[in-house]
Amino acid sequence: MSLTFYYQCSECGKEYDITHDMMLCPECSQFQKPDEPLRGILEVILDGHFHHQPKISDLLPVEAEYFPQIPVGNTPLWKPANLGRDLGFSNFYIKDDTHNLTGSLKDRASYLVAAFANRENIREIVLASTGNAGSSMAGVGAAAGLDIIIFLPETAPKAKMVQSIQYGVKVITVAGSYDDAFDLSLEYSRKHNILSRNTAYNPLTIEGKKTVSLEIYHQLEKVPDYVFVPTGDGVILGGVYKGFRDLMQLGIIDRIPTIIAVQAEGSDAIASAFESGNFSPIDAHTVADSISVGIPRNGYYALKQLKQYKGKCVTVSDDAILAAQKELSSKAGLFAEPAAAASHAGFLKMKDEIDKYATVVLLVTGNGLKDIDSAMTKIDFPLKSITSLEELG
Repeated sequence: MSLTFYYQCSECGKEYDITHDMMLCPECSQFQKPDEPLRGILEVILDGHFHHQPKISDLLPVEAEYFPQIPVGNTPLWKPANLGRDLGFSNFYIKDDTHNLTGSLKDRASYLVAAFANRENIREIVLASTGNAGSSMAGVGAAAGLDIIIFLPETAPKAKMVQSIQYGVKVITVAGSYDDAFDLSLEYSRKHNILSRNTAYNPLTIEGKKTVSLEIYHQLEKVPDYVFVPTGDGVILGGVYKGFRDLMQLGIIDRIPTIIAVQAEGSDAIASAFESGNFSPIDAHTVADSISVGIPRNGYYALKQLKQYKGKCVTVSDDAILAAQKELSSKAGLFAEPAAAASHAGFLKMKDEIDKYATVVLLVTGNGLKDIDSAMTKIDFPLKSITSLEELG
């Protein structure tokens, strides 16, 4: 049988139809305070059951015919043999979302939002981004024939800005942080009555990202023991939980893996709240721009999942992130951007606490070519050019 879908508030439990103008719970969002994560986050609830193994498309609230015909999802899950051997872990996997259309996991959310826009005959979408969500929506939007407007902090890596502009979108740079860009983009969407793809604010961003968990389960043919997730605003983390929760609801699996939220020390709002129970705005500074967030918009929702399903948080330094980036490149042949390499940095910090035979999955969320400036701080360029082999000595 097919499923029916609706929104439910993650705080009060009230239910709503899935419509283009329903973003946050109208009741809970009234209690929103400045400088705190979003109140009234909505999640997609699926209702029904299957008498057969469902396809991933069966578990999404938009019908398959509305999705652009582009390669999003179905990314490789593979064992980096040399790296796993050196680490002493025999069941060590990388879920490699650098293979998505625009080189990042954010395509999963953009893909679902674009499909929803197609179904609802919406032609324009606006969002804020540190870079990846913007370039993702730009690329997916180009393939879907949508007009995209992106608010980017002026400090966003130039490669991500170039990528977005190359897709033909309108880029508006903001003299401030991602949080400033987020607020301005919301103001713009309300003023011009344009669909917002802002992460967490639009419930479909969480729902789209759950597909990574569905794929991990189908590719492994079992539930992993640990999944390490680079975490900034908490939407990827929320999506990872949502995918495994849906599988458990349908009776396909009987447990949720231990999910580790990995944050940079300079952008650790969720990890700090995990310890203290309260969110406080921080001045986020990290080399890992994609997880650099002062106010994690999905913070309350992410924290609820971590607590309920016994997840963990770990923070890592920028030096550890760049060292992990280098190790993934030199030992696994995978060039990941700093935020994506944070998952490996988190694993390296925690590996002595993990059984050597455990099944471990690193979620690698973005391609290293999106931010070469950071990688350049850890490599040595040739000192001079030569004209003959004799000059090599």
